[in-house]
Amino acid sequence: MTDTPKDEDVVTLKEICAQLKIDPYDARQKLRVAVADAKEYPALAKSHKPKKSWGWPKNSPAIKEVRAVLAK
Repeated sequence: MTDTPKDEDVVTLKEICAQLKIDPYDARQKLRVAVADAKEYPALAKSHKPKKSWGWPKNSPAIKEVRAVLAK
């Protein structure tokens, strides 16, 4: 039994970018900077691992932080 979420239970960066109408390339750049700032974005820093895709379980506190970073 695995604890990995199913595809339908994951919110991807592509989906968030489509909703916010921003370029995924620019979004990844902003998120890389934000992940390094664990004090300001603790859930985001904790949720992303290097060399992995940008995706979060639905209802994750990291999604709120992602939207805050991308809104800047």
